[in-house]
Amino acid sequence: MEISDKLLCLFSADVTLKGDEYVVSVPRREIDTGSVEPGETYRVALISRETETESSENQTETTATQSENGNGGPTPVSSEPQPPVEGGEIRYVEVEDIGKQGDGIARVERGYVIIVPGAEIGERVKVEITEVKSNFAVGEIIDEEF
Repeated sequence: MEISDKLLCLFSADVTLKGDEYVVSVPRREIDTGSVEPGETYRVALISRETETESSENQTETTATQSENGNGGPTPVSSEPQPPVEGGEIRYVEVEDIGKQGDGIARVERGYVIIVPGAEIGERVKVEITEVKSNFAVGEIIDEEF
């Protein structure tokens, strides 16, 4: 799935019935942080919520040979998109789930997972990315309220 560079915010919300229409509520914090302005019109994309386990089970690695390495053998290159974060990067994230080990789980672009040790569901925290893997990253909390 490709996510537009115009993505303003990413949050989880329930779809509720209000009168004769269904409503997705935008959290107040998205207004407060300036991501979304009341009265404006936005395009909305709904993404199915997968658990971390389902997501990793559904991912497959495909490789392609693009060049030769120093010993004459092929160098595999992943056709998967690169992680949307880098080590040392500062991110503001919302913890959506708790993993099997008790760590907070946040998702950013393309559903990429950031594991946040010590975080609780619903917390919005400022993290520094300390480790980056192909399908997840680890972020250390540097500010618990923003």
